[in-house]
Amino acid sequence: MLNMRRYFYSPRPVAAYSGLRSATDYFQMFFLEHEMELRDLKTMFKDREKKHYYGVVHPKFQRKRDYTPRYPLLHSRIFCRPPNAFLSAINLGYRPFSTLVHRVCEILSNPRVPLEQSSELRTLTRKLEPFHVSKIIEAHDNVDSALTFFYWISSRSSYKHNMSCYTSMVKRLVADKKFSPADRVMILMIKYCVVKVQIQMVLDFVNDMHHMGLNFSVASFDALLVQLGKFSMVSESKNAYKEFLSSGIAPNLKILNTMINILCKCGQVEEAEAVVAQIYQQYMSPDAFTYTSLIHGHCINGNMDKAFGIFNDMALKGIHRSSATYTTLINGLCNFGKLDEGLCLIDQMIQNGVEPTQRTYTVPVTKLFALGHTKQAISLVLSMREWGLQPNAHTYTALISGLAKSNQLEVAVGLYHKMLKDGVIPTLVTYNSLMNEFCESGRLESGHKLFLWTQNHNLVRTETYNTMLKGFCAVGNIDRSMILFDEMLKLGPAPNIVTYNTLIKGYAKRRNLDNAQRLMEMMKENMCKPDNCTYTELISGFCDTNRVGMAFELFKEMKMQGLEPNAVNYTAMVDGLCKDGRFDDALILFHEMQKIGLSSTIETYNALLNGFCKKGMLSEADKMLNEMVESGMLPNTITYTTLIEGLCKKGGIDRAFKIFHEMKKRNCSPNLYTYSNLIHGLCREGRAADAENLLEEVLKNRLYPDEVTYTSLIDGFISIDKLDHAFLVFQRMINAGCQPNYRTYSVLLKGLQKEFHEVVEKVATQNSSFDNDAPDTKDIITLDIFCNLLTRMSEIGCEPSVETYHTIIGYLCHQGRSSEADMLVELMKENGLNPNVATYCCLLRAYCKDLRMDSALSTLDLLNARDIKLPLTIYSEIICALCKDKKHEEAKLVFDSMLDKQWNGNEIVWTILIDGLLKNGELEMCSNLLRTMESRKVVFTKSAYSMLERERQIYINSESVAADI
Repeated sequence: MLNMRRYFYSPRPVAAYSGLRSATDYFQMFFLEHEMELRDLKTMFKDREKKHYYGVVHPKFQRKRDYTPRYPLLHSRIFCRPPNAFLSAINLGYRPFSTLVHRVCEILSNPRVPLEQSSELRTLTRKLEPFHVSKIIEAHDNVDSALTFFYWISSRSSYKHNMSCYTSMVKRLVADKKFSPADRVMILMIKYCVVKVQIQMVLDFVNDMHHMGLNFSVASFDALLVQLGKFSMVSESKNAYKEFLSSGIAPNLKILNTMINILCKCGQVEEAEAVVAQIYQQYMSPDAFTYTSLIHGHCINGNMDKAFGIFNDMALKGIHRSSATYTTLINGLCNFGKLDEGLCLIDQMIQNGVEPTQRTYTVPVTKLFALGHTKQAISLVLSMREWGLQPNAHTYTALISGLAKSNQLEVAVGLYHKMLKDGVIPTLVTYNSLMNEFCESGRLESGHKLFLWTQNHNLVRTETYNTMLKGFCAVGNIDRSMILFDEMLKLGPAPNIVTYNTLIKGYAKRRNLDNAQRLMEMMKENMCKPDNCTYTELISGFCDTNRVGMAFELFKEMKMQGLEPNAVNYTAMVDGLCKDGRFDDALILFHEMQKIGLSSTIETYNALLNGFCKKGMLSEADKMLNEMVESGMLPNTITYTTLIEGLCKKGGIDRAFKIFHEMKKRNCSPNLYTYSNLIHGLCREGRAADAENLLEEVLKNRLYPDEVTYTSLIDGFISIDKLDHAFLVFQRMINAGCQPNYRTYSVLLKGLQKEFHEVVEKVATQNSSFDNDAPDTKDIITLDIFCNLLTRMSEIGCEPSVETYHTIIGYLCHQGRSSEADMLVELMKENGLNPNVATYCCLLRAYCKDLRMDSALSTLDLLNARDIKLPLTIYSEIICALCKDKKHEEAKLVFDSMLDKQWNGNEIVWTILIDGLLKNGELEMCSNLLRTMESRKVVFTKSAYSMLERERQIYINSESVAADI
């Protein structure tokens, strides 16, 4: 009986099976081993509609209406229930195991009744699952009869063997020295493998069988080599090939060609050529497949001259150059950036009488779209029809992806519908491509609907999850990403290095580097080794948040793990050290980079220049610029902009303009940031009119000023007492569709405040009874001034929007003025506008900061009533503030109600228990809420628990030290 609690809920080592290399292997193997048991659960559920999310019936389901996905329950709601509910569902009536196996063995022992004629056996077959069959094979006393049963039951449409059936059968046959039938079963076992972990298990199993006398035949080794090549298992292929040669059996041409192809696919052409030599040694001749593989290898290595050399040799030796040969070379040219030559080769191919295939067109079409040649790409697809070729799934996918990337997403969706109408079944790549484009274009919910459709039809793979995770992380919704990650850990597919790196990047983007680092720890425990990308995201993140010490520790750890830091890692460290004012360390690292043979990039020089300029070390910046030019590297737009920014901040506007003009002379086009720095520099010197003239140049150059540019100009006019003109610039900003930010409103409020105090002072000088002892409120922006801003906006036709109120309310909340923020909320509602979730989050943070917990709880109740899910960080702040206010029962209630929503258990531990309660000294509350999580069956990993224990111990030790002092 399948014990799901043992696999999903107990904190056990993930690589529990011997021979499994990683957590990914473990989860894949679990689902593959128990697929029939899980499928048996489908009778408990009503089958879902088999319709496409867009309302088009998928062709696969038009032909077979009763189709059930292979794993229909892997993503059903039953897996989201507490374990007891799940286990009670699983424990529904199975026929007693021993009785069923025993009865089948009795039937097989009766030689008078052939299997095909046994009506009882046909009836029992409906109840048999692979684990029953495996036991029958092991238990039955006659190996020949067991083998006959093994083949007979595999022909039944309702049944399919799993790995344990094959291994049991091979073991029985080998034990009886029946090596020939064992070899045939082994071929079936090899072909059964659908994931890498299975073929790895086959290798381990065959190694065990080898010690019992079973050796590969030519046929079985050929099947194995094909599967190893399919999963790009190059080192395993080499080892297996060496062992096969050592057995003394001569390989045939097919085996040799397969080995050559495996090596060439990963660019190991020299080793492939050594295998070609073995073809001649065996008195055979290379064929078209051999040469095509070698061409492919040279194309992968970018050695197009050698690829063409082999291509021409084929013609000289009279070997037919097939469409596969031409297509391989065409793809190589396109991937190497020689698209025109690739397209010419298509014409040459046709002239030579070789008919192209759909595969011939797919890569050129993809590359044409990537270069923005949309019309030419579509024209190339249309030309396929001249040869009677209809686009296949790969061609359609290239078209859909290309059109979507060309801002023609609706056309891409229409093409997808046409694909379905034409009966072309989309591949997983098609769905992933569409999903990615939905996410990239900001249509996240459409992407998620498509994701759910693929999930419900069991088409989802790790890459599909990664696409959706990337989409949520891109908009800063890391909580939702972590929920999907939780699904992967519980139900599969298993996360890979890309999954972890995507989430780490998402946390780094939100500047939550603690959780990013915890995720890396979790990744290591799950035997997924961090790569350069993992360390790059963390190092860059810590440097950006001025935690250079942590970044440097990771930089050293990276080297200790055998990973060579690349130019990006060094540049991030140099940039971080410069920002931290550690220029000597930055230069040491810069020179170390050069010593180990890493060429300094323009980005590295720009990082040093930026550091020098921000610290006002302009002479050092000049020296670095000269060194850069001497090394043969030309300054780019960022280089010039960095220098201009440094000069503008130091008041060197005239010299900044000299560099600006020099930049244009060298055909280095200024970007918006270049102009923004010059506008800011002019405004600092009171030359707002000149800055406004420069703004016109920006527009002429088809650049679009952003909030930074406009805010600098508004500030410039306010600083020379031209408030009305500043509001005209603000009006222009709104009309241009540029959203004002926190600083924009802050500058306008400063102007209004200045105007107000000038009026007050004027009245004071005219009124001798003015109270000179009144408190000085010159630096305080009163609520009246905020209201005045909203009025002035209305007067110039810029009615305050939800975003306007949100920004101003956020300004007040940031200053700890939550009561005045409440007044603005009421004013907002009076004007028919409702606060958005971001505004409520600002208010909740302010209430917690001011310990206005009644207001915080009433606001939370309001949002819960509207079914609005807040970020986990907000819940953490509320719970910590309640504890600080000695309202522990209310804190427990908030936490308990929070658990009603879907979360990632690890993230709750990290964000609320560790970063929230432990860091605020609430040790007892932390323990209480941990017990609540356990009682509510909230699942979190062993690594999260270890982190919690470690942090708890650190807190206890620090308290002990403090008490001793």
